[in-house]
Amino acid sequence: MPGVQVAVIGSGAEHEERAEEVGRLLAGRGCTVVTGGLGSVMAAAARGAKSAGGVTIGVLPGESRRDANEWIDHAVVTGVGHARNLAVVASGDAVIAVGGSWGTVAEIAFAMRLGRPVVVLEGPAVDGVPRAASPLEAVDAVLARL
Repeated sequence: MPGVQVAVIGSGAEHEERAEEVGRLLAGRGCTVVTGGLGSVMAAAARGAKSAGGVTIGVLPGESRRDANEWIDHAVVTGVGHARNLAVVASGDAVIAVGGSWGTVAEIAFAMRLGRPVVVLEGPAVDGVPRAASPLEAVDAVLARL
């Protein structure tokens, strides 16, 4: 799906393997992967995308592109801290959550308010947001909703 940008959100080292697979699958379908640009799930999704020859965008909370993880192709600095969560999900045509906590819940809420399709692979349960059992199911489900 060339031209489609999918935001991968979440956190937690225990979710990195599945986030990496999500990034790889998205890139394999021609999608650009958007993340918050830092570590953990964000780095894993970007690493997976790069392993499949994909393009990555990191929307950073700070004021320096140097803060981006090594798998980010295009870093967007915001200088707005956690408020950058809105920019992350607004930059995606769809959103996949892998792990996370309160920041992820906020991102899911923003995405829903913006009308972006959202699928939770692992992470907080949110009423009305579908869940997926595997990275492939998450990618298939979110792309089918575009």
